[in-house]
Amino acid sequence: MTLQELRYLVALAETGHFGQAAEACFVSQSTLSTGLKKLEEQLGIVLFDRSLKRVMPTPIGREIVGSARLILLEAERIRQLAKYAEDPMGRTVQIGVIPTLGPYYLPHAMLRVCEAYPKLRLLLREVMTPHLLAQLHEGTLDAGLLALPIDEEGLTVAPLFSEPFLAAVPAGHALAKKAKVSLDELSQANLLLLEEGHCLRDQALAVCGLQGLAGEEVRATSLETLRQMVAMDIGVTLLPRLACAGPALPGIAIKPLADKGAGRVIALVWRKRTPYLDTMTRLAQTLARNLPEGVKRPA
Repeated sequence: MTLQELRYLVALAETGHFGQAAEACFVSQSTLSTGLKKLEEQLGIVLFDRSLKRVMPTPIGREIVGSARLILLEAERIRQLAKYAEDPMGRTVQIGVIPTLGPYYLPHAMLRVCEAYPKLRLLLREVMTPHLLAQLHEGTLDAGLLALPIDEEGLTVAPLFSEPFLAAVPAGHALAKKAKVSLDELSQANLLLLEEGHCLRDQALAVCGLQGLAGEEVRATSLETLRQMVAMDIGVTLLPRLACAGPALPGIAIKPLADKGAGRVIALVWRKRTPYLDTMTRLAQTLARNLPEGVKRPA
């Protein structure tokens, strides 16, 4: 079998369509079909069920597709190791960033990284944690900026900074008159949350002791939506410190929490088998040395 045949295999598994898989591999449909047929003959098994509207891997085909992805990642790792051996900071790196961090941290981070490594090109993609981790394992992302904890094998985790949570309450709310707001007070004042899938939602529930919450609470799609809802006196919420930087939104009072330790730790993560080890290590060190105002190194 060849690497090209394995590329055909993975492409067809991902697209479920011979024509689309051929386009992804920059070959004709007949070339892709012939290559896959040859692979099936070599292995003596059927890799795909072609009777369905969407071509699907057979049970053994799914296992082989998983192994093929790993082989292709290792082959790419070899090429990248050779290509960037002399200048590890002169490459392109694809990084996933969780949406509750990206708009508030990336402008600062990009400026510092560009100053330190002008030849390093960062391609950034906002994606929620579960999809970020999946794409990291698949190799479509090289690294991720996300909030800990994560429970994943095969990843290197470099904590960058600890970011406290702050209370955001309507300016006319009784809590707006207090110097500090407790989590207990916040949880009893119509707590607004992000929709499921955002790690910040789970963290907010955890720090407020509401892990089992299953009611019909109001949910928002973004931190900016949450801020607007607070300004409209719909409820209160928790916001990460970096999301509170800059001019205050009219109608909102930002208050520190009385409870110590309520916050999150942001980390840069990458695959342990990455060909970009030197790049990732230096990038993490640079980000950790140049922190934005309002956060600090994790304990």
